[in-house]
Amino acid sequence: MDKFVIRGGNPLLGTLRVSGSKNSALPCMAAAILTEEEVVLENIPQVRDIETERKLLTSMGAEVELGYGRAHHRTTISCRVLSDPTAKYEIVKTMRASSLVLGPLVARTGMARVSMPGGCAIGARPIDLHIKGLETMGAQIAYEHGYIEARAERLKGAHILFDKITVTGTEDLLMAAVLAEGETVMENCAREPEVTDLAGLLTAMGAKIEGAGTPTIRVQGVEKLHGAKHRINPDRIEAGTFLIAGAITGGDLMVTQCNPQHLGAVIGKLQECGVRIEATGEDQIRVRSEGNLKAADISTEEYPGFPTDMQAQYMALATQAEGASLVKENIFENRFMHVQELVRMGANIRVDGRTATVRGKTPLSAAAVMCSDLRASASLVLGALVADGESILDRVYNIDRGYERIEEKLRGAGAQIRRMGNVFS
Repeated sequence: MDKFVIRGGNPLLGTLRVSGSKNSALPCMAAAILTEEEVVLENIPQVRDIETERKLLTSMGAEVELGYGRAHHRTTISCRVLSDPTAKYEIVKTMRASSLVLGPLVARTGMARVSMPGGCAIGARPIDLHIKGLETMGAQIAYEHGYIEARAERLKGAHILFDKITVTGTEDLLMAAVLAEGETVMENCAREPEVTDLAGLLTAMGAKIEGAGTPTIRVQGVEKLHGAKHRINPDRIEAGTFLIAGAITGGDLMVTQCNPQHLGAVIGKLQECGVRIEATGEDQIRVRSEGNLKAADISTEEYPGFPTDMQAQYMALATQAEGASLVKENIFENRFMHVQELVRMGANIRVDGRTATVRGKTPLSAAAVMCSDLRASASLVLGALVADGESILDRVYNIDRGYERIEEKLRGAGAQIRRMGNVFS
């Protein structure tokens, strides 16, 4: 099992390039199910979840080519034949995005059998809103042996009001609606850039969608979709992680191939902490810090608020800021698993329910720590970058789920980080 060995103390200097968004790529790959023709996606990140999605589509009978390097991180997907519309547990047990194939499978084939989703252990991720929406559109739902089975001769347009904002629910039902008969109106939708990205691909495939990126989305169903080519959005969470990496190490970084407009809440909070940030072009941001950080509170919210996927990384930064920072987690109920590992490194953090109080500035010292989930892993990398001595991060397969070769990128900016297998053997 791979580990990271990180020696802290180096300011990050130079350029860090942002990869494509995993959270955009996964629903866009699922959208290829909706057509018999080829879908070509560019700027696909080379991460573990993408490989899992490839295996999932292939197991259903699709042809999926993943190309990196000269192929510019491109995938070509052909779902001309879907011989087995089943998302098998052994494939999707590590990835919650398995539920994203439910809607498109029912819409395209009239039947879907999908394992209950897995992924990071950061809290409940119920898909009841997906199920409720599909039932409203006429699907018959059954549960058996850990699987959800949905059937519909053809889905019908409907009015869907989400009880709470859900990104994957919005995406799943959006894909179902594009082939449904008649008009579907979805209210209280997620507004994340990943939803807008998916809608862009679906529109290129011939879907009729209005309002993506707003709370209300209207879809006029069509009989058939065609193939398309689409470039995936840059990963705003990776970009935000790199901004914090520059800030926490007292560095001077240029974060490139990102979209500054998707990072408003993160940039605003970092500026409140005393970090110097400026967008130097349409797709790059410069971050500079001299290490004199100030405490600031955050409260995670749906987009455009402060993203839950940046909470753990911000907490690492807060350990190096003067004063007390309150970190309130409103999205997931179990997303503080990184706290104990940061405390092992010397952080002063107290948790009360969904609020953590971080008191700084505290010197961090190297330790052996465990990566419990994707974003917790990133926070431990950030902590190790400023810790005194050499830290060992175990279970880094969690970070490989969503960050493309992060150790190579950070090393190129001056970090002392290396990947090792079986360190303790």
